[in-house]
Amino acid sequence: MRIADAHVECVTEIAAPPQRVWELVSDISTSARHSPELQEVEWLDGAEGPAVGACFSGRNRNDGLGEWRTVSRVAQMSDRRAFQWEVVYDNDRHHGEPLAVWTYTLEPLADGSGTRLRHGMRLGSARGPLHDAIDQHPEREEQIIDGRLAMLRTGIETTLAGVKAEAEAEL
Repeated sequence: MRIADAHVECVTEIAAPPQRVWELVSDISTSARHSPELQEVEWLDGAEGPAVGACFSGRNRNDGLGEWRTVSRVAQMSDRRAFQWEVVYDNDRHHGEPLAVWTYTLEPLADGSGTRLRHGMRLGSARGPLHDAIDQHPEREEQIIDGRLAMLRTGIETTLAGVKAEAEAEL
């Protein structure tokens, strides 16, 4: 896979209504509770909850990559069906191009038994650390991309399992 095509998405079915799942995925602290990489989050600029344009910071940690901070802005909240945020540079938080785009998408199951939840990430148009790694080792682009996507897939699967357990526990 080339960097321009880098994306990952995982899906799970949750025995809870879409409203309950929406409450969890649109609360940025839910991802921090369950993600092995995202450690903590905090709303910025006086925001107190999700709204298009609202920004939040995140502290991330990964054994292979170390620790780093991110700034994200909410890019989409669609009819309790999609929650999307873009990771951006702090100094461009309101208008900058995204480094990565993260999305939760909810779909009621046809039989009414719960919710299908998709969670994914695609690289954005801004250049970031992954580009730098590839610039240093262009002959290893596919290996670098595949390695990072494998880490992200594991994290997304863990996060989805946590959301599922939390949503189903409250029934």
